[in-house]
Amino acid sequence: MKFKLVATAALMTTALMASGYASAQETLTVWWVKGFYKSEDDALFAAIKKFEDKTKVKVELSQYAVQDTIPKTVSALDSGSPPDVAYSDVYDFQVTGKWAYDGKLEDISDVITPIKDRFAPNTVETTYLYNNVTKKKAYYAFPLKQQTMHIEYWIDMLNEAGYKETDIPTDWKGYWSFWCNKVQPAYRKKTGSRTYGIGMPMGVDGTDSFYSFLTFMDAYNVKLVDDNGKLLLDDPKVRTGLIGAMTDYTRPYVEGCTPPSSTSWKDPDNNVAFHNKTTVMTHNATISIAAKWLDDMNNEALKPEQRAIAKKNYYELIRTAGFPNKPDGSKMQYRSAVKTGVIFKDSKNKARAKEFVSFLLQEENLTPYVEGSLGRWFPVTKVAQQSPFWKADRHRLSVYNQYMAGTVTFEFTKNYKFTIVNNENVWAKAMNRVVSEKIPVDQAVDEMIARIKAIAS
Repeated sequence: MKFKLVATAALMTTALMASGYASAQETLTVWWVKGFYKSEDDALFAAIKKFEDKTKVKVELSQYAVQDTIPKTVSALDSGSPPDVAYSDVYDFQVTGKWAYDGKLEDISDVITPIKDRFAPNTVETTYLYNNVTKKKAYYAFPLKQQTMHIEYWIDMLNEAGYKETDIPTDWKGYWSFWCNKVQPAYRKKTGSRTYGIGMPMGVDGTDSFYSFLTFMDAYNVKLVDDNGKLLLDDPKVRTGLIGAMTDYTRPYVEGCTPPSSTSWKDPDNNVAFHNKTTVMTHNATISIAAKWLDDMNNEALKPEQRAIAKKNYYELIRTAGFPNKPDGSKMQYRSAVKTGVIFKDSKNKARAKEFVSFLLQEENLTPYVEGSLGRWFPVTKVAQQSPFWKADRHRLSVYNQYMAGTVTFEFTKNYKFTIVNNENVWAKAMNRVVSEKIPVDQAVDEMIARIKAIAS
């Protein structure tokens, strides 16, 4: 009996030690946006597994839909319990710069500075942000991937309207008129369907609407801030350019060439309209439209005939292209949004958080993650940009060529208050003043300028 008691006690001690070890295992809390595709998430999971195996640190990963990431993160910050590492596709547009300004982010210069030469131009620079608490700039975020604006159109619908790709004009006015005044009526006459020539995102709840409008603004060579973040809105040429961009952006709606629902579209809606062939063409800030069919083509859960349709759509029927020449005849140069992740000042495990970020940014971990998005995101590192992946088909090659021509950055990288401007979406509100409330374009632009001044001065 005594032996049994000793043995039982020993077993209990062993069990308690094992339990204590399990409960004491170091953990890292990571919040991440849910990927668009399974391959994207799988690449993230693989990198996390490698990190766990290397460090013996348990990564507690929570993934959220993109629209939920900012509200959840803000709530965690307000409660004083933020995750150790966080990433969302919309942090850069709406919060990263403000969080840095307010002193809520950890300085990760010790992670970024040793590797900054690996990054392509206009990428890592966007994470060098001003902190109003310390009164200095530092690397307060890490760059993961980037996006820019593309045109997507259906070849078969264009052909059915009686036109070829060589018929598409390259001049600014002629280009937009072609889809609206030629392709749309010809396609409707041929098919009897109420299809629209253009899908113009105009919803106040979407990022597509302001990204698209800012691309039109770039076509008019409008600069809202200088390199120091100072507003340039009092320059008469800025007002003239904004009126030109707003006139051109709202014209398809006024002329009945984009679905009436465009004014309430959220980010996925122009994709859905395109996939359903209710629009012939749309502009989109990633090639997720084409990549959706690539994902379907490789989805073994779909029927063979569905996969065959997806393959035909991806390789034969959908085109990815750049914008036409600017109104002055010069070539477009595209603004790129560099997607950023952060470590918070109040993170509980900042040392391991930095180790995780450093590990993730290694080429062998970051490149599979970016390529797992099937072309939706473009790399931020020089080596990854030259991967054969980007020349493997016409869609990705188009993205590659746009980036190799050089990019420019967003206003919020120079003046953090433009994250607030974008959050409020003054651009889409002005569009809706024109198309829904029927006020003159110049009045809507003047109101928009006044609002930007009130926010960003």
